[in-house]
Amino acid sequence: MEALDRDLEGSEVELPVEPMLINVGPSHPAMHGTVRVVMELSGESIARCDVQVGYLHRGFEKMCERGTWTQCYPYVDRCNYVSPMLNNVGFSLACEKLLGVEVPERCQWYRMALGELARISDHLTCDGAMAMELGAFTPFLWMMKCREMVWEILEEETGARLTHSFGRVGGMAKPPTADFKPHVTAAVEHILQVLGEVERLLYGNRIFLDRLENVGVIRTEDAISLGWTGPALRACGVPYDVRRAAPYLRYGEVEFEVPVGTRGDCLDRFLVRIEEIKQSARILAQCVRRMPDDGPVNVDDPRVVLPEKGDVYSTIEGTIRHFKIVMEGLKLPAGEVYSYTEGGNGEMGFYLVSDGSGTPWRVRIRPPCFYVTGGLEHLITGHMLADVVPCFGSLNMIGGECDR
Repeated sequence: MEALDRDLEGSEVELPVEPMLINVGPSHPAMHGTVRVVMELSGESIARCDVQVGYLHRGFEKMCERGTWTQCYPYVDRCNYVSPMLNNVGFSLACEKLLGVEVPERCQWYRMALGELARISDHLTCDGAMAMELGAFTPFLWMMKCREMVWEILEEETGARLTHSFGRVGGMAKPPTADFKPHVTAAVEHILQVLGEVERLLYGNRIFLDRLENVGVIRTEDAISLGWTGPALRACGVPYDVRRAAPYLRYGEVEFEVPVGTRGDCLDRFLVRIEEIKQSARILAQCVRRMPDDGPVNVDDPRVVLPEKGDVYSTIEGTIRHFKIVMEGLKLPAGEVYSYTEGGNGEMGFYLVSDGSGTPWRVRIRPPCFYVTGGLEHLITGHMLADVVPCFGSLNMIGGECDR
């Protein structure tokens, strides 16, 4: 490349300029410690880049293959540690599909409610952090306070704030608490109020809009070619949502919209997540209204569900049943299955292979983050160095899910 300068007499002189090669990440705070981007800069513009994942080495799939089916839950929690309940539900549905069972109605509504709370937590984290990285710290604090309300409900229900391990093959670990419905209603009402304040603060901010609008644009065809799903794809105008395209649990019975964008830029990805929080609030209101107050949350099959602790300590039948499920594991029929749900970042798929024993023979996951992060190079090439942060933030890369 060549630059123009002027000599003492005023005539133009060509000066040689070489491109600069820099590394952003994995220790860069905006790269979350798990992604490295090698950039070739021409001034402040990115001429070429190479996006590299693989710095976390979670080993999720192989660890699952060394334990029983139930012992996989702590691992699926850690795939997406911002919305782990969605992973709990997704893995449970995959196992139940292979087993050929369907959980009771109360459990289905309960799973939907917990999953939508987790989705709200995921989107609040993404958009809040995205605003903070652009200098808007106040909305970040507001949205983290809302996320804290969600986590308090999940902690009340599961006993853990973040990694719940609450799902079970054939149901859930415990039924809903007595105050679950009023707590959800109150939290959702407050979250919607805060979202209104965030919108008033950001949507009229010229700096915020200039940093996101028409930045990180991707064509619909390219997004589909890369395997994008979830909010990142819907921001391109594709209304693909697993809850609507292939309904599971009771999603086919509830009313909600699938928000879509028009330009496929960083701003659309931000707005789609905001609107999806509102749609999750609609779904939660219907779950609270329609979930029965009584009834089982587990299938009535002693070969699948652990007995009550009182029976374990007081009856020989309960002790034997507990021992066999814990030590030998559930006996899922031999075969293979692929089950997919709508995770926080898109289509979360589990491909399971069973040889009929209590241990999975193969476990494979389709992590939506991996495909979305693969499009980062497409987004930032040709943009300025400062545009890397909003582009990367808008993709909501979760390290455990991406580098499983």
